[in-house]
Amino acid sequence: MASSAPDQVDAPLPDALKGHWVDTRAPRALRPYLKLARIERPIGWWLLLLPCWWAAGLAAIAASKPFPDPWHCLLFLIGAIVMRAAGSTFNDIIDRKLDAQVARTRGRPLPSGQVTTKAAIVFMVGLSLAGLLVLLQFNRFTVLLGIGSLAIVAIYPFMKRITNMPQFVLGLAFSWGGLVGWSAAFGRLDAPAYLIYAAAIVWTIGYDTIYAMQDIEDDVVAGIKSSARYFGDWTREAVALCFALAVTLAGLATWSAGGGVVAWIGLGAFATHLGWQVAQIKGASSQLALRLFRSNDKAALLLAAGFALDALVRAAF
Repeated sequence: MASSAPDQVDAPLPDALKGHWVDTRAPRALRPYLKLARIERPIGWWLLLLPCWWAAGLAAIAASKPFPDPWHCLLFLIGAIVMRAAGSTFNDIIDRKLDAQVARTRGRPLPSGQVTTKAAIVFMVGLSLAGLLVLLQFNRFTVLLGIGSLAIVAIYPFMKRITNMPQFVLGLAFSWGGLVGWSAAFGRLDAPAYLIYAAAIVWTIGYDTIYAMQDIEDDVVAGIKSSARYFGDWTREAVALCFALAVTLAGLATWSAGGGVVAWIGLGAFATHLGWQVAQIKGASSQLALRLFRSNDKAALLLAAGFALDALVRAAF
């Protein structure tokens, strides 16, 4: 690890959870690496995980099983944490010079000099191998499908330099669980998987546009492109459209998988939460934008719970 001032190691990052154990109790030598892995910012792995659980719930409904495969759901959880950490480390390696120009990110381990680029690469490789070990627990089709997502992950950090919609590429990567959650159950892809994947993509564009609202002024200075900059005064309307499409596509996935009343109730709760977010967006401060972004784990959990409970109810009756 590169040498750094004690206050750099101890200082929490602006978008980290306040009082998180990484900033208060973790060994100081490990803190930069835990921050590189975003451990103190768990919303990222939640958002990576939940499309997996959505698809697993739909698969349980379609297969008339009482609940999603618990082993698969645990592997999805471990894999989401590990691969989010690997992806974030890769992103920070590529973006270390840009991050130094943005107030919210200049304190991250790489731009602040707490971790060297070489050490970050070694860390990323170790995380990637752990993720591969998790992936190898699934059927062959799912293993190949999971490996296929790496190309999207690899190009994402460069998108903010060349397109106004890097959030679309992020959506392609972060929503991959919508495919994997289904293929893990059936060893193939069917209409519900494609539909829930598409739903997750536009949902990701919506919530990450809210997230990007925090950095608009700094992004202009640094030349970083984002959907929040692109939509400008129409950001709320654009997010509303993304969320409406997400609900519509999730509804089609629910219908295609044969979902029942409880699944539709879960979808309604998901839609209500997204509508509440849209109502708060206009004129939102950076702090409110961050809170709204973070609330998407709760929105997605409502949908996942609806699918899981629908499978249980339908199996019971």
